[in-house]
Amino acid sequence: MIKVKTTFTINSMRIKELTDAAKIANVQTAEALHTEVLQAQVIPRDTGVLQNESTYVDKSNASNGIVAIVSSTPYARRLYFHPEYNFHRGVWFDKYGDRHEGNIAAGGLWFSPWLPGGTKQDFVPKTFKRLYKRIARLKKR
Repeated sequence: MIKVKTTFTINSMRIKELTDAAKIANVQTAEALHTEVLQAQVIPRDTGVLQNESTYVDKSNASNGIVAIVSSTPYARRLYFHPEYNFHRGVWFDKYGDRHEGNIAAGGLWFSPWLPGGTKQDFVPKTFKRLYKRIARLKKR
């Protein structure tokens, strides 16, 4: 019978660095997704409030590894879950003659392409992986 004695030490500082890198990459991934969604012009747009001021990355729980993209308007849920609505997809004028700009790909369920089964489903995991590797290397120095 062969006995093997192994000794190892846990580098708790490095584990903390890697954990911190994951938290930073998580926030940066959410910000990248937010930018990607805005640039794809998929959020319904009337005055721009939903898209520009009311949709943001909530980092309040980032220290626990949780970030979210939040739309804080009362009508966001209704618009998101009703893709059957006729969304404006170009310039239009209301009954008062005021000009409005719609988004070219506006519709409900605007995060669908980035969810599992969507055409851009790899965006989040690939972005997180790339950012995490870069941040973890920087923290090692």
